[in-house]
Amino acid sequence: MRGGMGNMNNMMKQVKKMQEQMMKAQEELKEKTLEGTASGGVVTVIVNGHKEVKEIKIKPEVVDPEDVEMLQDLLLVAINDAMKKVDEINSKEMGKLTGGMNIPGLF
Repeated sequence: MRGGMGNMNNMMKQVKKMQEQMMKAQEELKEKTLEGTASGGVVTVIVNGHKEVKEIKIKPEVVDPEDVEMLQDLLLVAINDAMKKVDEINSKEMGKLTGGMNIPGLF
């Protein structure tokens, strides 16, 4: 019976350690920036690892007052591209920590 408690304590320590590593990884992700682009870079969106948009760059040649919809579409494409990259890097970083284990409640 006593051995069981020791295992439980050990497991809790490992979980705590993993949580600390994840917190650290989350902090590092906040510092990372990823770039989403549309149409070969005429619109660029820069986001951090927490999906906060930090910067939007728009090349003057795509600003057409007659065609605002195109610019809106390009922005959507660039933002979604950036968010997809955040998801990819997030799952890659978390995968490293969990060793591919799917732990419910952590994501």
